[in-house]
Amino acid sequence: MNDVSPASKRPLLLGVIALALMMVVSAVSGLNVALPDLAVDTGATQTQVTWIVDAYTLAFVALLLPAGAIGDRFGRKGVLMAGLVVFGGAAAVALFVSDPTTLIATRAVMGVGAAAVMPVTLSIITTSFPEEERGRAVGVWVGVAGGGAVLGLFASGILLEFFAWNSFFALNVVLATLALIGTMAVVPASRDDQAPRLDVVGALLAMVGLVGLVLGIIEGAERGWSDQVTVVAFGLSAAGLVGFVLWEMSRSEPLLDPRLFGVRGFGMGSLTLTAQFFGAFGFFFIALQYLQYVVGLSPLLAACAMLPMPFTLIPLARNAPRIADRFGTNRVTALGLTLSATGLLGMSFLGVDFAYWQFAAALVLFAAGMGLAGTPATSAITGSLPRDKQGVASAMNDVSRELGSALGIAVLGSALSAGYREGMEPAVAGLSPELAERVQSSIAFTEAGSQQLSRMGPAGEQLIVAAQQSFVDAIGLAFLIAAVTLAVSAVVVGVAAPRHPEVASSLVRPVGAGAEPGTPDEDRLGSDESTLTGTTKNPPRVQA
Repeated sequence: MNDVSPASKRPLLLGVIALALMMVVSAVSGLNVALPDLAVDTGATQTQVTWIVDAYTLAFVALLLPAGAIGDRFGRKGVLMAGLVVFGGAAAVALFVSDPTTLIATRAVMGVGAAAVMPVTLSIITTSFPEEERGRAVGVWVGVAGGGAVLGLFASGILLEFFAWNSFFALNVVLATLALIGTMAVVPASRDDQAPRLDVVGALLAMVGLVGLVLGIIEGAERGWSDQVTVVAFGLSAAGLVGFVLWEMSRSEPLLDPRLFGVRGFGMGSLTLTAQFFGAFGFFFIALQYLQYVVGLSPLLAACAMLPMPFTLIPLARNAPRIADRFGTNRVTALGLTLSATGLLGMSFLGVDFAYWQFAAALVLFAAGMGLAGTPATSAITGSLPRDKQGVASAMNDVSRELGSALGIAVLGSALSAGYREGMEPAVAGLSPELAERVQSSIAFTEAGSQQLSRMGPAGEQLIVAAQQSFVDAIGLAFLIAAVTLAVSAVVVGVAAPRHPEVASSLVRPVGAGAEPGTPDEDRLGSDESTLTGTTKNPPRVQA
């Protein structure tokens, strides 16, 4: 049952959903403020720091699809409440953890809870708001998903100004508790009356594929790309992802039908969000370390440096549906990706000598791009599928974001780690092997041990200078990778995305589900959006 909520309750409902979403998003971004203090106190290497952030995101993305399906089948409100309890409980445990390995595991459990929360938030919006209000509600959702990340940074920065780095997890507990109370009070019970059977095999294959991919990327930078662990991880990833596609193609009730990516709104919307969040969370991961390690800002001042982002992103996200409706989704999303790429390119020129105007100008461009592209991309995904399949649309929307986030942290974090390690090789040539390894493993050791290094005289001071320069050089490479990725995505989306999303009246039928191979429907697969999905000539669209 999917009943539209009464008009009097919809503003409060949207507030509760926004709070739960902010909790999930800020759990990635907010921790970035604490990374320098965390690395010093726990002795985490640069690779372990990457895992502490990405363990959450990886568990999150690996479980999003099955969590969305469970919400559709058994009830979205119940899944949302369960996710809030798991998330809040794991955050409470993390308050008392100081070992990097244990912290990685705790963060993964938080990711499991987040996976249960995020897909149902958008699904609740699309099933609780009438069509004429849905576009604006989705705009609020997108604004919170993007701008809420920076607001989470600011809240974490305030906490760390007065308390230790683990106070960040206390914020998670508070947000989870408030969202749980609000959910019990105002979120309506809803589920899909004809929900498909749970696809356990598909979920496991997707999990193996995604975990293997991220494992290979992160460990490859540390161990080497020909290392046995790296090769095995990439091999498992390839087997899992190929197996997932083949398995889903053969099912009559797939967890995610790969043919849906032939629907241009669905496919290009997914690509846009993946590219956006690849850049966004890679940026958060790197920029906040730069602002504290190299520039020397406190956690609060580092968070304040990000404030131009929400003030640019949120207003544009709210008005982007109207802009896209006038000028076309393909043009607006491509422009958004281009602006974000330009901002990241500007970030690649940051140096040891910090100029805030340069940072702020690049940040505004990046945020403007996110605001313009995010809402139309989300509306394209949700607007490409019928109402009774909004669980699939919501889950894919979230998978795109979290996959992009996980890959952005893994790829750009690995580029940062590998670039820093390589750049420090000449500087540590005369040190003992143990000290050289500690210096190369993380800039945190160099910063924390600055007094010890200063006692080494000019050699120690040169080591600190070399660490900052190597870190900045590695940052430039990482941001350049991100800029190129977004620029290429902008070209693809500009060419292939539809001007306006079309709502499918029926999903693509897998082989063996009423359509035989070689029939005209099968032969035309992917060639035309209307023949692919059975859309009408002028179907309704999600409007602002």
